[in-house]
Amino acid sequence: MKKDEEKYWKKPDGSLVSCTEKVKVLNENYDEIKHLLQDAIDDAVLMGCSEENVKKIYLDLLNSTKAAYPEIK
Repeated sequence: MKKDEEKYWKKPDGSLVSCTEKVKVLNENYDEIKHLLQDAIDDAVLMGCSEENVKKIYLDLLNSTKAAYPEIK
């Protein structure tokens, strides 16, 4: 996501998360993960890995991750 793009965090019913503090935490988590992934991909490429392969592995990891808590309906 580009820096000027706005992220819309949604609840299970499709409505937007509107609490300013919650949105702030979600955006901070996004930024931390973005930077960590960028560092990990850069490291892998510098060590000779395929960028496409590394991204696939991390995408598989993301897709296999499940919430530890039930969604609030």
